[in-house]
Amino acid sequence: MELWDIYDKDRIRTGRIHERGKPLPARDYHLVVSIWIVNSKQEVLLAKRHPDKHYPNMWECPGGSALAGESSLDAALREVREEIGINLPSDKGKLIKSDRRKNDFRDVWLFHHDFSIEETVLQPEEVIDAKWVSILELKSMFNDGLVVPTLGYYKSFFTEKVLP
Repeated sequence: MELWDIYDKDRIRTGRIHERGKPLPARDYHLVVSIWIVNSKQEVLLAKRHPDKHYPNMWECPGGSALAGESSLDAALREVREEIGINLPSDKGKLIKSDRRKNDFRDVWLFHHDFSIEETVLQPEEVIDAKWVSILELKSMFNDGLVVPTLGYYKSFFTEKVLP
């Protein structure tokens, strides 16, 4: 059973806990993280979603919900470790975007880290593949409908000089 902290509209923890899978009451929010990893070749890591998940077989950056008691950074490190088996150094992460959506606060993290795809250990119920892509390939994949559409905000990274 996965438990989340509940936040109010101002991102203040309410002290209440929510069980994943149950409907989230109106005006309650939880915390989710998205993690973009860029290597020294200026490639971006993408993970392919399991076919049984929402947005089946589509590519995305690692991410997920923060567990009760977790900070945003702790959640980011855990999600990457769980989904692709990579331990990111916490001092290499930078929070680059945070926004409130319908039912959650989304924190977007950027890590610069090198590793080979052969080092990944995929969480079978979540991720079926992982690969490094160039920024040009990422744009093309997004335009071709191969990337989870909710990650469309990544385009702003180019104008804000976040991604190479």
